[in-house]
Amino acid sequence: MENAAFAEPVPRALATEAVHAGRDDLARLGLHAAPLDLSTTYPSHDAAAEAARIDAFAATGALPDGPPVYARLDNPTTARFETALARLEGAESAVAFASGMAALTAVLLARASSGLRHVVAVRPLYGCSDHLLSAGLLGTEVTWTDPAGVASAIRPDTGLVMVETPANPTLAEIDIAAVRHSCGSVPLLVDNTFATPVLQRPLELGARIVLHSATKYLGGHGDVMGGVVACDEEFAGALRQVRFATGGVLHPLAGYLLLRGLSTLPVRVRAASASAAELARRLAADPRIARVHYPRIGGAMVSFEVRGDPHRVIAGVRLITPAVSLGSVDTLIQHPASISHRIVAESDRREAGVGDRLLRLSVGLEDVDDLWADLSGALAAGPERGTAPIAHRPAPAHSA
Repeated sequence: MENAAFAEPVPRALATEAVHAGRDDLARLGLHAAPLDLSTTYPSHDAAAEAARIDAFAATGALPDGPPVYARLDNPTTARFETALARLEGAESAVAFASGMAALTAVLLARASSGLRHVVAVRPLYGCSDHLLSAGLLGTEVTWTDPAGVASAIRPDTGLVMVETPANPTLAEIDIAAVRHSCGSVPLLVDNTFATPVLQRPLELGARIVLHSATKYLGGHGDVMGGVVACDEEFAGALRQVRFATGGVLHPLAGYLLLRGLSTLPVRVRAASASAAELARRLAADPRIARVHYPRIGGAMVSFEVRGDPHRVIAGVRLITPAVSLGSVDTLIQHPASISHRIVAESDRREAGVGDRLLRLSVGLEDVDDLWADLSGALAAGPERGTAPIAHRPAPAHSA
């Protein structure tokens, strides 16, 4: 299964690509469902040829021609997912990792290997992405700015500009094309986890790199963890070299589940988005809600600020699950200041709009009236126009 080279397929609608991309060879193989290859290694009786193939990979990161060599280098099942995601994003290539954070780590290491350790980033980002950049764990240095300040923040050693749109958890949107113009020759990375290629294709707007936490909508069922980067083949080669050296590979079973998840991605995103838009409308009309955040491009995420105690809302839901993560078929709610963005300094959280009364809702595929009944009941558990201050809990030194 060829992963890297982006063939020129017959143009097909996104819904069709979601079902067929990465599976185009199945009929020729006499198969209907994609196979699952769990091998960790593969036989080779020609060591000299194998050495030449490894040398070629070491030079460019391009996958060797011929059969697989070792699972840390490549896997046929994972390659099918990579091919499919690249097609959905309109990219030459895609490289999959064990998690979204492993994918971001590989991007930062690949840029730093060229001596470009400085990153320009726009808040808010996912809390752990923020922490990875701010803590300098990979030797990177970050300058935080708003979209208008990107151009002036770029230095000679800037290797990356990073944005997330719609952003986690405020759902703030950024004009990708405008930021790309400000980047000059510096690659723009867009975290497209919330929008997915169903609602937004950043490469078409000038971004060079697209990041997904595949754990979320791409998998879509809350039972698989992964990350993936869609990009041009040149950068994909650098990412594969980092993946091989660091071992952040996606397990074949995860690749199998993610490929299966892509087949229903457009249907799931559009159905959940319709319910999310309706819930956003009802929340905006509810006197117990101070503010609702819902992106112009739509989507299945809603954030809202309550007038009462958000912790009582979290404790009051019964159908909706209080949990981190998002993008599953069931609806999840969480308090970002307590969990997903807890690791971000309080002053930075507040400046980015992540206040103490903000709740984030990942809308699933349940009936919208059932969801509203549960959410409205949980809101009733707290004062409709509560004025009591939220108790500030000290942030732990480290959090997940």
